[in-house]
Amino acid sequence: MRPFIPDKLPPSLEWGELVSLIGNGNAALARFDGMLQSMVNPEILLSPITLREAVLSSRIEGTQASLAEVLQHEAGEEFSEQKRQDIREIINYRRALFAAEEMLKKKPLSLNVIKELHSILLEGTRGHHSARGEFRRIQNWIGAPGSTIETATYVPPDVPHMKEALDLWEKYIHTDEKDPLVHLALVHAQFEIIHPFLDGNGRIGRMLIPLFLTEKAVLSKPVFYLSSYLESHREDYYSFLNRVTSRNDWQGWVVFFLRAVVEQAHENTEKGQAIHGLYEEMKKAVVEITRSQYAIAALDTIFKKPVFTSTDFIRISKIPNQTAWSIMRQLKGEGVLKELRLAGGRKPALMGFPKLVNIAEGRNVL
Repeated sequence: MRPFIPDKLPPSLEWGELVSLIGNGNAALARFDGMLQSMVNPEILLSPITLREAVLSSRIEGTQASLAEVLQHEAGEEFSEQKRQDIREIINYRRALFAAEEMLKKKPLSLNVIKELHSILLEGTRGHHSARGEFRRIQNWIGAPGSTIETATYVPPDVPHMKEALDLWEKYIHTDEKDPLVHLALVHAQFEIIHPFLDGNGRIGRMLIPLFLTEKAVLSKPVFYLSSYLESHREDYYSFLNRVTSRNDWQGWVVFFLRAVVEQAHENTEKGQAIHGLYEEMKKAVVEITRSQYAIAALDTIFKKPVFTSTDFIRISKIPNQTAWSIMRQLKGEGVLKELRLAGGRKPALMGFPKLVNIAEGRNVL
């Protein structure tokens, strides 16, 4: 199979067909951003959603770790080497998201920013030898395990055409398109078509979604994640991307992407509102249960780290030891916290905040 040479963006689109979806998508994102701006402490409240994005985007690429397992690992629980590798990839994805938010405060979205994020993403993982932080210098291809370039399902552009396409792609990001969501749909697909890294292209491409929306001032913070929809519609996701390169069907891809944004914006808004509602509910409950001046510090701690050891709790909350132990006992006694692992030997007990983890996961896992 010969390498695919992408056309320059933008393609010709039937904008009339997109008007309704564009309107719905922008309205749904405006509601989501309104919710974000109403939060006093979005970093604390949205932390589980950010981690779930890292879990789902990595799952699309084949990792098997769950959100609960990542939280347990970070609290000191032991897992198999395979699971630890999966978890490391997820943790790196979250690190890259946080790093990207800080980068965008100082500089625009660019190829250099993307290379920095790629370096973070692959650090210490199975793909760390795959030219971490660098665009590829050799031909790559996509196909079943063991496939060759002749039997591949897709062969991205060769290196000279890749470099040219990346340069044009970066310039297109900073142009003004008729609508930012259509603009984003084209930017995301073209990045996946160019496939500039030896590993991590899908994850970096999905990471670009919230970064682009913030860059274009559609969102106030880069916390809109699409991987839940893309993971649950994985076959369609890949099918519509493939139809761009096999049939030049940009229209079909843009329609799929806009529908994804509409549905995901509703889901993300509902989840954010549920977490915000839980925080307000727990604020009253924790104050009543503990009668402590440290009640809010305790609450913020279990939202920041919903699976933890006593050592974690004391370190993060900065509550004096004896008081911290008392608060943990009280919250466990009232069913706010759940003991996930009994203390034994040198291992401290592992505690969890099930209501928050279950909202983030979308089902009961703790």
